[in-house]
Amino acid sequence: MPVSVVIPAHNPHAGRLREVLRALKGQTLREDLFETILVDNASSSFPSQSDLLESAPSNLRIVREPALGLTSARIAGFKEARGEIVVMVDDDNVLAADYLSEVAGIFQRDPHLGAAGGKSLPVFESAPEPWQSEFFPLLALRDLGNRELVAASFRPAGAESNQYPAFAPIGAGMALRREAALAWASAIERDPRRSRLDRSGSELVSGGDNDIVMALIESGWSVGYFPKLSLQHLIPSSRLETGYIGRLNRAIQRSWVQVLDLHGANPWKPIAAWTVPLRKAKAYFKYGAWRSPERAIRWKGACGHFEGRATLSRR
Repeated sequence: MPVSVVIPAHNPHAGRLREVLRALKGQTLREDLFETILVDNASSSFPSQSDLLESAPSNLRIVREPALGLTSARIAGFKEARGEIVVMVDDDNVLAADYLSEVAGIFQRDPHLGAAGGKSLPVFESAPEPWQSEFFPLLALRDLGNRELVAASFRPAGAESNQYPAFAPIGAGMALRREAALAWASAIERDPRRSRLDRSGSELVSGGDNDIVMALIESGWSVGYFPKLSLQHLIPSSRLETGYIGRLNRAIQRSWVQVLDLHGANPWKPIAAWTVPLRKAKAYFKYGAWRSPERAIRWKGACGHFEGRATLSRR
């Protein structure tokens, strides 16, 4: 089953990108059974193909996408892809040597599977503080154990409303059936508002992965967590700074409300925009945001939640 690897990159760190490509060069899946598509997304600084030859597999292609944004870069990669399965790899994701061969086998076994993900394990540039582990999921880090988990619906048995599967794939290493990926891309092009749910330049909005998962489930595909899929996520020291994690939490919580609402799974009521400053002030004291970095980060998440609900009130 041919596989296409799509790597969106905006001003990538050259060292981390080379590690990503070396891992692809070392895959157990033969290079004639997969392709590597590196998407230069409106970068002001980007390595040339000749600079990457030593690190990259021989099947590397670089494509340009001038429209800034992770969604635009992903769609450009999906359209270039020739494989039946597309694997989304960030420019700091180092895949285990058997990742692509495992992906091919998983999708071959289950024709109803639309998206798959697995473990995303950290490699920190500097050691994190113990309290920061609470926020590792914000950094796209996860290990849900060694049991396969698959969801074919938003409505678990006995549930009264739609619920997002907690084990649904995250963007880091998410594998998609190309048919499903292109259907999602077409939906985005029909509704450009959805492209604003994900990263664009320095913006830390991160709802695009959730939008993909929900769109696939709505189209009848199942999604799952497969522990045999494992990658290392390279985390630079800057991403452990309190200010960065706080901004990230705020942006994620804002987009989380919006994407759930888009797919009819939002449990929260809209709020008036004028109430947001008051709610933030009240939450500042509720969370004791001045007491510690973790409390400040939790408060930032609450601020993003209020901002997301306020956008719903204007629809």
